[in-house]
Amino acid sequence: MKKHFETEAIRTQIERTQYTEHSSPLFLTSSFVFDDAEQMQASFAGENDKNIYSRFSNPNNKELVDKICVMEEAEAGIAFASGMAAVYTSFAALLKSGDHIVSARSIFGSTHSLFTNVFPKWNIETSYFSVDKPEGIEDIIQSNTKVIYAETPTNPGVDILDLAFLGAVAKKHNLILIIDNCFATPYLQQPIKYGADLVIHSATKLIDGQGRVLGGLIVGKGDLIAEIHTFYKNTGSALSPFNAWILSKSLETLAVRVDRHCENALTLALHLEKHPKIIAVKYPFLTSHPQYAIAKKQMRHGGNIVTFQLDGGLEAGQAFLNKIEICSLTANLGDSRTIVSHPATTTHSKLSPEDRLEVGITDGLVRLSIGLENIKDIIADIDQALDKI
Repeated sequence: MKKHFETEAIRTQIERTQYTEHSSPLFLTSSFVFDDAEQMQASFAGENDKNIYSRFSNPNNKELVDKICVMEEAEAGIAFASGMAAVYTSFAALLKSGDHIVSARSIFGSTHSLFTNVFPKWNIETSYFSVDKPEGIEDIIQSNTKVIYAETPTNPGVDILDLAFLGAVAKKHNLILIIDNCFATPYLQQPIKYGADLVIHSATKLIDGQGRVLGGLIVGKGDLIAEIHTFYKNTGSALSPFNAWILSKSLETLAVRVDRHCENALTLALHLEKHPKIIAVKYPFLTSHPQYAIAKKQMRHGGNIVTFQLDGGLEAGQAFLNKIEICSLTANLGDSRTIVSHPATTTHSKLSPEDRLEVGITDGLVRLSIGLENIKDIIADIDQALDKI
């Protein structure tokens, strides 16, 4: 019987132990024992799927990955110590010297740093296409291009890329399509349905949902995951069993949490559109969003990230943050608590001013990660801060 998303999130569990527990237990062990020398030899030879060492596999990690695979309709997956560990490992495992990446220009700052500062040392280059002109993507595909990479919605500009279009381009040119699905989560969007080969998550964000632990995931085609897993086992980026247990429990409430996040975010976005001190508001499910039709086509709701532009640049942006009373100023998003940040001086500060402007990050851009507080309190805090600048 095919089950709904919420049921799969709650009922996908590892097998019960001899103690018949209802809730999955924690497997806080670095290694696992064998019945005899022959079983140990077979396990190390890869002739069975028995757990050997928690850097390779662990029951808690397996449960988390199994849940995400069901949600994303993926063949296999791996859990990592962080979202950036998942990003780095996927590229490092799949690419070789001389390969080429085609990427959307609007990507997370640390990913941009990998593409511009780390991978070029290994003769792996990246070309960028603009999110507002995706039709230009084929113009920058080269004979040595291996991967197309994109986030949607993007960080921090909440731009939307047409997944079906990217999937068609990747298939036409026989390229690996990797999508960062962090802002949407598997509840709002499943990129594999549109042609993605691999999907990446920073589980630190909405999947955890309470700002407690770090984690990352990559799921997708079995042959690609197998290739990544070999690199992963040898480089030590495994997620801890405790964090995997936390994240698996978090998935049980993902749908109900994200529904409220999105309801709050849309309500606030509609309110901010009318505020006299705000130049522009961006949220995927606002009709004013340039990719509103695409967002409605491929997403269940608009997510929990709202951005707006303040007149007055850097000074106005920082003044606004300094007047916030309830919301948090912190380097995270997707928390149960609403978070306010200033991308130009924080998450994307390592980008040059020209690169920031290229992706719409002005000095007056404010990013809001809308939490689960009463929406009236969120609006009141944002309004009082705006009134004081």
